[in-house]
Amino acid sequence: MLEKINSLIAEVDSLVANNADEIEALRIKYLSKKGAITALMADFRNVPAEQKKEIGVKINELKNKATEKLNALRASFETTDTDCGIDITRTAYPVALGTRHPLTIVKNEIIDIFSRLGFSLAEGPEVEDDWHVFSAMNFAEDHPARDMQDTFFVEAHPDIILRTHTSSVQSRVMEKQQPPLRIICPGRVYRNEAVSARAHCFFHQVEGLYVDENVSFTDLKQVLLLFAREMFGEDTKIRLRPSYFPFTEPSAEMDVSCTLCKGEGCSMCKGSGWLEILGCGMVHPNVLELNGIDSTKYKGYAFGMGIERITNLKYQVKDLRLFSENDVRFLKEFEAAN
Repeated sequence: MLEKINSLIAEVDSLVANNADEIEALRIKYLSKKGAITALMADFRNVPAEQKKEIGVKINELKNKATEKLNALRASFETTDTDCGIDITRTAYPVALGTRHPLTIVKNEIIDIFSRLGFSLAEGPEVEDDWHVFSAMNFAEDHPARDMQDTFFVEAHPDIILRTHTSSVQSRVMEKQQPPLRIICPGRVYRNEAVSARAHCFFHQVEGLYVDENVSFTDLKQVLLLFAREMFGEDTKIRLRPSYFPFTEPSAEMDVSCTLCKGEGCSMCKGSGWLEILGCGMVHPNVLELNGIDSTKYKGYAFGMGIERITNLKYQVKDLRLFSENDVRFLKEFEAAN
């Protein structure tokens, strides 16, 4: 066996190859499962005990030489390709550059606007517990949002759910930090809804929270006005309509003047001249107390908007399903927005 090994070592030292296929053939001949070196290792059990050490060292030497030789041959071809300036693995067709998804474009724009207003970014888990999603946000025990018809529950753990809003991130921040707090919370949320052109079982939100001493509804209105004008243009107007949310009191829904008809009335705004974009209000004192903040000393405001909704208004996307279908033709329409 020793003579055979020495013969193979000399053979490996003299190996040459003219292309990648020949290198692969040599690898198969010497190093594959059915190769010459593997066969030697299989015969090693028949070697007399007194020769095992010497033979074992020689087999390892052979294997190392074969591996180094094949790597050197591969490297020589790679160096040749680089020197010629040709990448033989590259497709013959032009490589098209990708684009950012429209939801990412709009989300980044929203984050940028509020960052310039002093808000910092906060994120949290999508798989949440009941406390952070509902209880800490002042939802009553019999609130419809707690029903399986509205929320996705994890079957093995009834207390674990897919978050229905990013307010859970606000709760997690409030329970760990004391005011002043000024954060925005972008992220994906889930609701048990039938998928259609106007609704989806998952979508994206950006929520904002500001808690400090002497915070007023006027502060909220001014921040939202600045946001609307940055997002939709300097001539944008806003209006606030009374509404109800468990986690804010008073609560309001905010409309902006129609981006298409500039408030004159069209099919997009159904002739009203206004488009609803978000919900907002002053943080309910119960929410502050549930999350360990003294409601007699601090006040705050919160707001939340759907990123799909804002994207629809900016780019007139008619069907929500287009955002998640991975259609390259649809994404190409947003090349100029990147």
